[in-house]
Amino acid sequence: MSLKICIAENNYFLTQNIIKKLSFFNDISFKYSASNGAELISKLEKNHNIDVVLMNVQMPVMNGIKATEIIKKKYPHIKIIILTFFDDDSYIFKAIKAGANGYLLREIAAKKLYNSILEVINGGAAMTPSIALKALNLLRNPFVPEKKKSTNIQNNLSKR
Repeated sequence: MSLKICIAENNYFLTQNIIKKLSFFNDISFKYSASNGAELISKLEKNHNIDVVLMNVQMPVMNGIKATEIIKKKYPHIKIIILTFFDDDSYIFKAIKAGANGYLLREIAAKKLYNSILEVINGGAAMTPSIALKALNLLRNPFVPEKKKSTNIQNNLSKR
């Protein structure tokens, strides 16, 4: 069985690097890449026979978190692994909430990336150890996004 992979990444050289890392594994079949979430969704409409999406977080037009949310609603069978440089709590929280099946940091070795793909295919959740620790900390101390301050002066006034 060949696992069908696609990549959402706005940096061409990083996309090529991921493809090269996965080229060592005979049961991985690279199908296509997209430079942003909107382009990926458009390509999935033509071919959603995909097992795993490797998704960057920060991309122009549509970021990876919004794309993850849309894809998981429309194509729940597709597994999504966030593959990014960003390990900040708000990205991790938002990605998990959007339905990501894994969250890996970009510098991951080829064999670990491959094993992470197999892990999500088999129902697991793949995370770089430092990300797993942050996720546990988020569960212990939930991240509460900062509320925007009201610019309407009446909302800031007391009844008196």
